[in-house]
Amino acid sequence: MAETPHVLVVDDDPTVSDVVRRYLEHAGITVTMAADGPTGLREFRRTGPDLVVLDLMLPGMDGIEVCRVLRSTSDVPVIMLTALGEEADRVLGLRVGADDYVAKPFSPRELVLRVQSVLRRAGAIRTPKVTEVLTDGDLVVDAGARVATLAGEPLPLTVREFDLLAHLMRHPGRAFRRGELLEEVWGWTFGDQSTVTVHVRRLREKVEADPADPRRIRTVWGVGYRFEPVEATGA
Repeated sequence: MAETPHVLVVDDDPTVSDVVRRYLEHAGITVTMAADGPTGLREFRRTGPDLVVLDLMLPGMDGIEVCRVLRSTSDVPVIMLTALGEEADRVLGLRVGADDYVAKPFSPRELVLRVQSVLRRAGAIRTPKVTEVLTDGDLVVDAGARVATLAGEPLPLTVREFDLLAHLMRHPGRAFRRGELLEEVWGWTFGDQSTVTVHVRRLREKVEADPADPRRIRTVWGVGYRFEPVEATGA
């Protein structure tokens, strides 16, 4: 991992792109720019960034399709830029693998903080090493190495999926409200709680034998979610 984190920004608005670039560079982050989806994918393959800031509305190839292509080959963190109030677009972005979103118009400082938060969780900004291994039967989450396996096979988790799974496993049997998870995993004191719902759905698809009848990540009706160890239930 390079000492200086590298971010690829894909946005066709030159004014927004320039402001984002300047703020990120001021924060000590190397920035590569692209103005459309195909160029963004080429720059991604060429530079191998630690994170992608991706505008939803791009000419020719929109951000959703770019994110799908990225997710087919990489678990690089993606922060989606969406129009204010377009909840359906935000949810779709999360479903195809975005880790976070920022609604336009946005504060450049807020975006920098979001970028730094996701980079830190992904390990691109160095923090003291943590040794913590969480296990539940054949599900193993190494929080220090940020590696999760199921039945010995690596799980392709995004940054937020990994953080959510680890957080739930640290507190087996405890029911969390969506707002609590949004604050404790995402670090948001407010925001769209459907973000949590989408990530839980994606996690279930990866860790449950039958996502429609989950044994580990249970819904607590009227509250939110809890992690139920299969070791405890004998499932």
